[in-house]
Amino acid sequence: MITDAEHLASWVGRLVRIPSVNPQHAGPRSGPGGEEQYAQALAGWFRELGADTVELHEIEPGRPNVYGIWEGRTDRWLVLDSHTDTVTVEHCTGDPFDGRIADGRVYGRGAVDTKASMGTMLAVLEAARAEGLAPRHNLVLVGTVSEEAGGLIGAEGFRTWAEARGLRPTDLIVAEPTMCAPIYGHKGGVSFDVEITGASAHSATPHLGRNAITAAAHLVVALDEEHRRLQTLDADTEVGRGTLTVTLVNGGTGGNVVPDRCTLTVGRRVVPFEDNEVVAAELAALIERSCPLPVTFTRTYLGTGAFYQSPDSELVRRIADWAGSTPEVAPYGTNALRYHGFAENMVVFGPGSIDDAHKAVEFVTLDELARCADVFTRWIEPTERSR
Repeated sequence: MITDAEHLASWVGRLVRIPSVNPQHAGPRSGPGGEEQYAQALAGWFRELGADTVELHEIEPGRPNVYGIWEGRTDRWLVLDSHTDTVTVEHCTGDPFDGRIADGRVYGRGAVDTKASMGTMLAVLEAARAEGLAPRHNLVLVGTVSEEAGGLIGAEGFRTWAEARGLRPTDLIVAEPTMCAPIYGHKGGVSFDVEITGASAHSATPHLGRNAITAAAHLVVALDEEHRRLQTLDADTEVGRGTLTVTLVNGGTGGNVVPDRCTLTVGRRVVPFEDNEVVAAELAALIERSCPLPVTFTRTYLGTGAFYQSPDSELVRRIADWAGSTPEVAPYGTNALRYHGFAENMVVFGPGSIDDAHKAVEFVTLDELARCADVFTRWIEPTERSR
């Protein structure tokens, strides 16, 4: 079975040319259709490539997950979850959806994060089908919405769908750009939107008001001190220490008005063996005692704890051997945060580098696609189709 570079690149380019920007990242350049258009296209290709079952599962209106199932000859269930949404394209250079192939790369939004993984698997399945082969094991291809923003509701929806049908993955690969290294651990997260309430006044008489931005400055300093404290702690695993970051600040209504309102977004990365609920409670208490004005806040995200397993686990070892890579941990989060205790074996894996994701020019190299195709082929073990 041969999957050449052009075959792989053409599939990835085809997927990139379907805009699927997460609605929370949408803008004038986002293009039509969003995640739904991409899910519908995947559903069509799943059918063409011999899937026994294809289903669209609406997570939110106009935002369906898509599932394709190839029934194998064993009792093993292999699942590849590749999220369908991409980040914004407003800062992209040129046409973000051209999917062009040049200089040994495929370019465009989603090329590496994560249409490379789905495109590679579709190319592998097409090449197998052309030779009269099909996956030896039960294979489930999953396209999940809302990984880039919105609380991983697509992954949560897939898990609920699968558990209701008694489907427990033997192997679960969460597709992300990892340079074909199996990722066996990464941080989880807790985040808050914080609103500080003050009182407006003329800027010439600031003593008559209560400046919400000044109060926010006190809070930001306290949160930064907590981040620095976290860096002094011993790390329990290779994933490292927790972090705390203020990522958004917004306040004020005019240049001559004391601001009566300021909002912050605060993110806390959680490491293995930390309890998310405890971390969230401690962060809320820190915010309340550190801000000199009244605060209200909404917990906008609470994961299920960091993702972590032994680097010696079966799937990690097999993929590292097939790819000629070394198991690693990562600083970012993925859909794996919604799959704790769901699969017998789980790993985060895919072609290309996270350093090339979310940029003005996004790309994946053909060499990485070929490397990934070899891993996927070994994983699904194509065999002669039943007659």
